[in-house]
Amino acid sequence: MKFLAKYLNKIDHHFEKGGKYEKWNPLFETLSTFAFTPKLVTNKGSHIRDGVDLKRTMMTVIIALIPCLLFGIYNTGHWQLVAELGDRNIDFWSNGYDKFVSGLFVVLPLIVVSYGVGLSIEFLFGFLRGHSLHEGFLVSGMLIPLIMPADVPLWMVGLATAFAVIIGKEIFGGTGMNILNVALTARAFLFFAYPTSMSGDKVWMAGPESNIDGFTGSTALGDLASFMSDKPVFENIDIYTNNYSLLDSFFGIIPGSVGETSTFAILIGALILLFTGVGSLRIMLSFFIGGYIMGLILNLFGGNDFLNLPAHFHLVIGGFAFGAVFMATDPVTAAQTETGKLFYGFFGGLLSILIRVLNPAYPEGVFLAILFMNVMAPIIDHYVIQANIKRRLKRLNTI
Repeated sequence: MKFLAKYLNKIDHHFEKGGKYEKWNPLFETLSTFAFTPKLVTNKGSHIRDGVDLKRTMMTVIIALIPCLLFGIYNTGHWQLVAELGDRNIDFWSNGYDKFVSGLFVVLPLIVVSYGVGLSIEFLFGFLRGHSLHEGFLVSGMLIPLIMPADVPLWMVGLATAFAVIIGKEIFGGTGMNILNVALTARAFLFFAYPTSMSGDKVWMAGPESNIDGFTGSTALGDLASFMSDKPVFENIDIYTNNYSLLDSFFGIIPGSVGETSTFAILIGALILLFTGVGSLRIMLSFFIGGYIMGLILNLFGGNDFLNLPAHFHLVIGGFAFGAVFMATDPVTAAQTETGKLFYGFFGGLLSILIRVLNPAYPEGVFLAILFMNVMAPIIDHYVIQANIKRRLKRLNTI
């Protein structure tokens, strides 16, 4: 690494203003700061000086996503085999290597397309604006494939990524200026533009058409939303809990989007984020509390399958846990004040379950709830700050 650092320092002047390769400075800066911290540092003033910059922070989030990615690859391979054979009773842990390889061939292209399209657009805007690659897409490029059904067409992933990067971020000025979470913007675009590829009873189980046509490959939420209405309510709940036990749902042995099924893997990522100080405990905890309270409130009414589903089940199915840990905590689009984070997370979790239960057309209401709270975050911070100002002025007047 020392040799590489010396070499980069030696050729650095060629890429500076007036240098031989000045126009390639954005590319040079991007590649060099991936390996080493930026050379621009503060020389005076009361600043905390640290080797951890934005790229290093983003890499921490990617490391926290690795458990979800690895389990998602394996789980995709398992349910692909289930779809091919049409048998849900296949042992989850048998033929582990084959399942992982099979899942890898499905998930890896999603990651390649996401990063390929997103980074290409980032480089293009970097050259146009004369700055290095924005670090934010390092995380968004991984989040996008993890929140997609495994068999979503690759061209849809590319189109959604392009839309999210250009419309959701670059037109606002790039990383740090966007008001909506980039990955969730991609998900929302596909959900409303191509709903049949993002929801329904066969959205993600890849396999030979001859077998799949006779097999229902719905996700846990899809099953719950589509149970026959002529069955008694509690019989429906019994059918659901038999197919998807609380333990299976927690560990992720259920069909769903690539990285969202395993709450256990997600919590490992949450611990990494909290230990490194990257994630917000206030947002995560309040998000879960808000979702659980709304689940309890809806249980009081009853009347259909979703209303009678035990509140704790809502926390471990769909994208709820993934949204709470990796989406709601996005430092750019989340609330910034400490008190505001509590309100932001609480209402995000509350709205997630409310949308999920009361609107069967959107059984996965987490992405809609978080996007709505992204818009509300500045308002929350505004009123929190105003309340602090009024409280301090009142205290000053009493002295």
